[in-house]
Amino acid sequence: MHTQRIENTDARAKSLRSTILKMIHAGKSGHPGGSFSCLDIIMTLFDGILRHDPKNPTWENRDRLILSKGHGVPALYAVLAEVGYFPKDWLMTLRQLGSPLQGHPDRIRMPATEAATGSLGQGLSIAQGIAMAAKLDGSDYHTYCVIGDGETQEGQIWEVAMSAPKFKLDNLTVITDYNRGQIDGKTDDVMSLEPLGAKWKAFNWNVVEVDGHDRAALKKVLPTRVAGKPTMIIANTVKGKGVSFMEGVIDWHGVAPDDDQLKKACSELEGVSK
Repeated sequence: MHTQRIENTDARAKSLRSTILKMIHAGKSGHPGGSFSCLDIIMTLFDGILRHDPKNPTWENRDRLILSKGHGVPALYAVLAEVGYFPKDWLMTLRQLGSPLQGHPDRIRMPATEAATGSLGQGLSIAQGIAMAAKLDGSDYHTYCVIGDGETQEGQIWEVAMSAPKFKLDNLTVITDYNRGQIDGKTDDVMSLEPLGAKWKAFNWNVVEVDGHDRAALKKVLPTRVAGKPTMIIANTVKGKGVSFMEGVIDWHGVAPDDDQLKKACSELEGVSK
């Protein structure tokens, strides 16, 4: 088995959040709020849970990770660079013309990403298809998919909610980044998802809830499997997690920090002004 693990510490998480902000600042656009809320989930997946090989991104027996909430890809890029998929100096080319680091994943330019996502809802259908293919092929790789809570309002999500249990896809784990905010406001105001856990249970999924920023807790629940059932992990998170003036603020869904905001945030994350 091939794996390359990330240093999954609070210090590394702060460093990666600082890097993500600098990437978005350099690109003059992006989504810091949702990138910060899913970072701890992605870090933990790369802490010995995912079977993968940075030297061979298309290795046939790798576990698959689909980032259905494609706008959160700065978090994925930061982690991929950390574990050696590409040079770290590429990170500051985010969203620039010709860069392989597009604002949403581009699997042609960046083979380390499994699917081009961002049309919300579609990534989960892709993940289900990959999980079904593994069953048909007799392959033992596992498929993980990170979805957003605003994305969960898409009908395509609920088609998978119905069909994945029908096909007994116990090789599929979905993680909801439940930060309770989307571009138009709070999810409860736009279209409430509650009771979210009960809904997935009603569709016959194995459902687990966890603090999405507690990486030790995430590491315990992410490998959860129940024979014959797909797993839904509801990760309760905070939009903009890690920077005090961003946390829980919907306006940080999709805007780049200006020079002063970047300096203030990096000072908070790094302990010094940069």
